[in-house]
Amino acid sequence: MRTLTYSQAIREAHSQLLARDDRVFLLGQGLWSPWYAGTSLKDLDKEFGRDRVMDSPVSENATTGAAIGAAIAGMRPIVFHPRMDFMLLAVDPIVNQAANWAYLFGGKVCVPVVIRAAINRGGEQAAQHSQALQAMFTHIPGLKVVMPSTPYDAKGLLVSAVYDGNPVMYIDDRWLYEESGEVPEEMYRVPIGRAALRRGGKDVTIVATSYMAAQAAQAALTLAGRGIDAELIDLRSVKPWDKDMVFTSLRKTGRLVIADAAWRNGGVAAEIAAAAADEAFDALLAPVVRVCLPDAPAPMSAPLEHAYYLNAESIVAGVDRLMGR
Repeated sequence: MRTLTYSQAIREAHSQLLARDDRVFLLGQGLWSPWYAGTSLKDLDKEFGRDRVMDSPVSENATTGAAIGAAIAGMRPIVFHPRMDFMLLAVDPIVNQAANWAYLFGGKVCVPVVIRAAINRGGEQAAQHSQALQAMFTHIPGLKVVMPSTPYDAKGLLVSAVYDGNPVMYIDDRWLYEESGEVPEEMYRVPIGRAALRRGGKDVTIVATSYMAAQAAQAALTLAGRGIDAELIDLRSVKPWDKDMVFTSLRKTGRLVIADAAWRNGGVAAEIAAAAADEAFDALLAPVVRVCLPDAPAPMSAPLEHAYYLNAESIVAGVDRLMGR
């Protein structure tokens, strides 16, 4: 099978959706500029026209509200926020409108909007340009949140998000844009809410999201060289998340490490750890370990970034802590 980068897979999903469904259109900042979206939207405006690939003014609230209105009217919009940090200016239409609309109208009206948000950290971009805010949105009923870590899932989850019928937040990480993997040429869907078992193991379960799933694969190889057989679950969806797969693995290994490249307090890892204690406590042979960012804003200087951000070594250290090494 051919290979694509993560960024190319996102672009192909957009292209195929635009080609096959006249209801699909793109709206947001920087859609015509590689500086904003890398190659993930390259030349789509030339291929499909700027009336369907609309580079908007800098108004996150207005563009998101417009996309939600279009979705209610029957379209299938994808609104792009090139930095998740500034999507906070669109919290009102996302949380108060899109997430609640189906409930308010007894399920008779849906809001099939995709809110694409990019995590864009590192490179000395500092605190206001580097935040991973997925946990904030997993708290909201009526909103689904997906975080693909591979090119295959980047394409398949975007297609699923467009046709889900509910508002879906699709979060991609620019640190993954150059990762390569096998991607089918045809359009396909990856089910929302279903995790992927990336590696079987018997000693410890590692559950990871997005960029940390890629790092966990490296960590598992390091651990294997030291005699620790780690089972790796790529969550893919963080709202809803695949409890069945996680708890089945936990009941086999008895140990759980959760890696999420966001803050520890009130995060995705905290929710999974709490669910494990609440619903699978009898399976735990040791306390759950969370591998998360320090409870501090992102620094700007390169040496401080190196100390702040997580990698495969961070996961290995978490497993060592769990195993008492």
